[in-house]
Amino acid sequence: MKEEILRKATEMFLTLGFKSVTMDDIAAEMGISKKTIYQHFDNKPELVEAVAVSLFQTISSGIDCICSLGKNAIEEIFEIKNFMMKQLKNENASPIHQLNKYFPKVAENLRSNQFCKMQECVKSNLEKGKAAGLYRNEIDIDFITRIYYVGGTAIKNEDTFPREQFRMADVVEKYLEYHLRAIATPAGLEVLQQLISNKPNITINS
Repeated sequence: MKEEILRKATEMFLTLGFKSVTMDDIAAEMGISKKTIYQHFDNKPELVEAVAVSLFQTISSGIDCICSLGKNAIEEIFEIKNFMMKQLKNENASPIHQLNKYFPKVAENLRSNQFCKMQECVKSNLEKGKAAGLYRNEIDIDFITRIYYVGGTAIKNEDTFPREQFRMADVVEKYLEYHLRAIATPAGLEVLQQLISNKPNITINS
């Protein structure tokens, strides 16, 4: 039952928001009593923290799985982007904003874990792309690893990219293309162009 509660809470928090969804909402959606939830989670902050930890573990495992498939570096990073967008409900900004505002400690721990994982993931991808001749030899891997993370965080800012003007799935797609065009060799650009030409197969629609 604990895992079922965790799955339903994750789904509702990411769709509707960490602040908006109450314990009553989760109980009603599952057809159980609120008391049953409290048998497994003492309070809502504890449930929110459990959701954040579970979500990070799921994403980390998924990334590791994608990296083990033997795809080229550019295909790999597109697959990772698609997987993360799916897991995070196309990066709906409202739940993330609510997590930052109402559960700052949980949000900070999640960001710290995400930074470490993304550093590891992007660094590995850059090294793989350089070795295969898809990324330029002269790129500074440590710098690009950090700037990619910082930029990926910045594009989620609703003041800079208001949701009524920018669709998040499109912003993430364009940011990834921007990143790859800056580091790709002519051979890498050919791979990128092929992926862009087949965009319906790689874009997650919201």
